[in-house]
Amino acid sequence: MKDRVYIFDTTLRDGEQSPGASMNAAEKMRLAVQLEKLGVDILEAGFPAASQGDLDAVSQIAQKLEKTEVTALARTSKEDIDCAWKAIGHAAKPRIHTFIATSDIHMDYKLKMTRDEVVKTAVESVKYARSFTDNVEFSAEDGSRSDRDFLCKVFEAAIEAGATTVNLPDTVGYAIPEEFSELVKYVLSHTPNIHKAILSIHCHNDLGLATANTLAAINSGARQAEVTINGIGERAGNTSLEEVIMALHTRPNFLPLSTEIKTNLIYPTSRLVSMITGILVQPNKAIVGANAFAHEAGIHQDGVLKNPMTYEIMKPETIGLNTNTLVLGKHSGRHALRSRLKELGYDLSDEELKLVFKKFKELADKKKHVVDEDLEVIVTEGILRTKDIFRLEYLHVTSGTTVLPMASVKLEINGRSAQGADYGNGPIDSAFNAIAKLTGTKSELLRFSVSALTGGTDAQGEVTVRLRENGLLALGKGADPDIITASAKAYVNGLNRLEYLKANPVIKIS
Repeated sequence: MKDRVYIFDTTLRDGEQSPGASMNAAEKMRLAVQLEKLGVDILEAGFPAASQGDLDAVSQIAQKLEKTEVTALARTSKEDIDCAWKAIGHAAKPRIHTFIATSDIHMDYKLKMTRDEVVKTAVESVKYARSFTDNVEFSAEDGSRSDRDFLCKVFEAAIEAGATTVNLPDTVGYAIPEEFSELVKYVLSHTPNIHKAILSIHCHNDLGLATANTLAAINSGARQAEVTINGIGERAGNTSLEEVIMALHTRPNFLPLSTEIKTNLIYPTSRLVSMITGILVQPNKAIVGANAFAHEAGIHQDGVLKNPMTYEIMKPETIGLNTNTLVLGKHSGRHALRSRLKELGYDLSDEELKLVFKKFKELADKKKHVVDEDLEVIVTEGILRTKDIFRLEYLHVTSGTTVLPMASVKLEINGRSAQGADYGNGPIDSAFNAIAKLTGTKSELLRFSVSALTGGTDAQGEVTVRLRENGLLALGKGADPDIITASAKAYVNGLNRLEYLKANPVIKIS
């Protein structure tokens, strides 16, 4: 039997700290359910002490999940730990995850604490967390830059206090694989009671080495990997779940280790995270990027046609890339739609299906075939965003070479309709100006990008915007066969995310 690696997913906590990637409670719940289906062992649902909104979202997730351990992050303070337990205490499998920095630079400049004080605080916090649950994880923040012997001392004390998992983070993405591998081996051989706990690793991607460091650590004996979908997270991001899983899956001769991840759900989960957060997956992203299984060079194409394994080390079907030939169109019924949505990971209620079916029929009247990407947009906009403050009801734009561009807009704002119009340099600028006037917002547009969801002239256009207001950053995403409408939807989505951030101020941590 293969040795076991536990997958700890922190997309909802560390992943959400990607600039502008905030999620509302409905979006977090939808993603949490999908992550449980994917097979993650532990799901870090959030940092309850950061805001009331985060506490409520974590609590709802804890009530919903049945198989996956639900963990909440807490600093080494009784207040944070109380908050964490309040959020997850009713979970089927709760875990408290507490942390404190152990590197000299963090202890001297951030904590202003001595080594003995850090050890004492860690022990007290683990003991306090243990009074609520016997499933406690302790993290040594900035562990990769900590003194090795002190790191072992802290871990020994935390395990003695009751920690069942100790986590070694490369918090700032500083480590090199060979170096990190040696550190893991040192911790395992110099922490006397390490056999009583699981050693975990949590790597960041500042040098582009997060996955390499994680695999090196696993190969050296670590047995829990902390990851995010698409590698999203603070700064340059975290270790990518799909890269670690497919490396283990593809190279069992070198890494004979098993996980509970269902690989065929990797791609649908990646798409869901991208749709919810508004963060596009780069085309050349390993495993889930648009080009990951594309072959343009003639010699590659010839080889793949003769035997796919000449240039493909993985089968696209393994990660859930669509090979289904079911065509959905305006004559398709609810049963076919529900069946396809289930295959994509969306198990909708009858009421939700009714709403999605209506939107599906409207889109099917505009284009001949409705593809998976279209369905994901319908679910995201029709289900996950139903409680937004702003909602686009109507848009009419006049533009051309001989007229002054003008947009008339009707919005639903907190349940009430509001109408207005404005001019601009073009149809999109006009629409944005009209929306900004109606909503009374003064955000700055930092980025605007357009792409097609699929091929064909009837494809939906997908627009992503990045907005900034009073130091807050938010991403907005919208899709529609009409690119101007898609732009307006993206702008409104971005404004809603800004409003969510204003109402739920978040404490950022590493």
